[in-house]
Amino acid sequence: MLYRNALTGDVKSTRWEELLSLVNLDLRHNSLDGTIPLSLITIPSIKAIEISNNQFSGELSGSVNVTCCQLSALDLSSHNLDGPIPVYVFELRGLSYLSLSSNNFSGSLHIDVFQQLKNLTYLDLSHNGLSVNATASTSALFGFPTLYTLKLASCQLSSVPEFLQNLPLLSYLDLSDNRIQGEIPKWIWESEYISYVNLSFNFFEKLGEPLPNLSPDLTVIDLHRNKLQGQTLPLPPTSIYLDFSSNNFSSVLENDIGKHLASTIFLSLSNNHFHGPLPESICKAQSLEVLDLSNNSLMGTIPQFLMLENLKVLNLRNNNLTGGIPHTLPAACLLRTLDVNANLLTGKLPISLAKCSMLEVLDIGNNWIKDAFPCQLRNISTLRVLVLHSNKFHRPIDCPVISGTWKMLQIVDLSFNNFSSMLPADFLMSWEAMKVNLHFDHLQYPFLWLSDLYYQDTVRVTFKGLQLELMKILTVFTSIDFSSNRFEGPIPEALGDLQALYYLNLSHNVLSGPISPSLGKIRQLESLDLSQNYLNGTIPVQLSDLNFLSFLNLSYNQLVGMIPARKQYVTFSEGSLEGNRGLCGFPLHKSCPITRNPEEADAVSRPKYLEDNGWIDMKLFCMSMPLGFVVGLRVFCGTLITIRSWRRAYCRFWDDLLSGLSEWYRFHRTFIVLLA
Repeated sequence: MLYRNALTGDVKSTRWEELLSLVNLDLRHNSLDGTIPLSLITIPSIKAIEISNNQFSGELSGSVNVTCCQLSALDLSSHNLDGPIPVYVFELRGLSYLSLSSNNFSGSLHIDVFQQLKNLTYLDLSHNGLSVNATASTSALFGFPTLYTLKLASCQLSSVPEFLQNLPLLSYLDLSDNRIQGEIPKWIWESEYISYVNLSFNFFEKLGEPLPNLSPDLTVIDLHRNKLQGQTLPLPPTSIYLDFSSNNFSSVLENDIGKHLASTIFLSLSNNHFHGPLPESICKAQSLEVLDLSNNSLMGTIPQFLMLENLKVLNLRNNNLTGGIPHTLPAACLLRTLDVNANLLTGKLPISLAKCSMLEVLDIGNNWIKDAFPCQLRNISTLRVLVLHSNKFHRPIDCPVISGTWKMLQIVDLSFNNFSSMLPADFLMSWEAMKVNLHFDHLQYPFLWLSDLYYQDTVRVTFKGLQLELMKILTVFTSIDFSSNRFEGPIPEALGDLQALYYLNLSHNVLSGPISPSLGKIRQLESLDLSQNYLNGTIPVQLSDLNFLSFLNLSYNQLVGMIPARKQYVTFSEGSLEGNRGLCGFPLHKSCPITRNPEEADAVSRPKYLEDNGWIDMKLFCMSMPLGFVVGLRVFCGTLITIRSWRRAYCRFWDDLLSGLSEWYRFHRTFIVLLA
């Protein structure tokens, strides 16, 4: 057995036939790749081949002689195998367990081909590209006498196969994710042996009422994501898992519903149209670990009895509940998720929430709760999601460090409240999960050991300016939303240490001072919103080095200077930077003035002919003008006095000039008289 040993590489196809005594080969949950050697199947002694959850690929085609094969269990699930299911699989006469699910097998096949496997008890063809024709022939109606488990999820079925009601030992039935519509056959509810029914993700409209007395062996019913309607629910007396979510049920919850839930661990009625108050009989469901009544029209107060001792998930999101959150919780509170978002709740947070040392998700957003910041929860080191969005919380968010830290916190939303004061650096520094990437996983609660059943947490966030509902919360997703409060002062340098942060929103506050260049250290940041504050100074060029930054909003601040025209900045729109009168450059339609150093500015202000490159200085030029006039006059007058010929020429010039002027005057005078 080499189960879960982190093995890698391919499995060689040679010398397997030499393992004459090999009976069971278990390579499940490793990282093996390449193709599956067909020689494995021909080992004469082998009875079980379990190699699921690896990375094998390619087709299984080939000529294989399996007449002497003793194989009884073949598990090839969860790979990347493709092509048609090979013919030799149907010739493994001793096969009792066959799982080919979660691959890329394709093509069409008829359910009749499995009749040859007379000992088959387990068949799983789910989640491939197969098209299964399950309309069995007359001879096949009784052709699967030993079949115990049948999984045909995502096999393009359009109806419930009729031959199933003739399977005397059928206990586990999965027909989910198909195209089946109409009414759920009554024989499913009347069967004495069926314990697990999964008909989710289909188009069923009716339950097949009136429902008979349900078998006590029926423990798991999953009907979510259909179009079912009606007044009653199938509630077996010993049910463990009941999921009727995302249908069209529209009735008041029955007053005695609790007496049918004595053994129930999981109950989900979310995304329906149930209305009226919460029945008091639910307090009898002492085994409940998950109760999801979200997205209905329930009203009234949350009864104190609802805080059951074993309850781990309570989701009452998006109803019309009033009053406050019950203040008395069990001494050994096991709550892991408390979601009362989008109701009409008032009052304060219960101090007793501090007892819930395993709490991971606390979502009380969109209510009317008026309280100070819940410092009493700082001792809950497991907290991952904290949503106080749109309430009436007030005062500073600073808490004494001695009260504990939230090392696992990954999503925090304090937006649309009345929090004030500066953002405390030590408060932010304690969020270790936002500093380094944790292992990749989903935030979910598996509530039955060794089963595939789990509760999936959801949360609504504002990401890149859009409201998004995260149906699966990744443990690596991190978000801080402090928008629409009255936080003041500078942006803490400590934010730069949260290098695993994806989303940061500090908009609509009264933050001031420059944008901290330390934000450029958050290499994974995808969305940054600092709009509607009083930030000043220039835009740090370090932000342009954030290669994943796809959303930036710095609008309506007091920023100045040129917008860095490099890398990420050239991808943003004008709206992300508008409302800053001092900003200029692309993408704004405002060009920046040409700036020069003092020497360059002085050179531009001087005419070219007055520069020092061979020409006279302006000051010397002005001083030389009167001196030149005096010198010139003396030279001219001295020449006329000392040189006789120049003097005669000078006198003759003036005689001729005056004589010409006299003649011109007489001519024009005579002309004027004649005209008169």
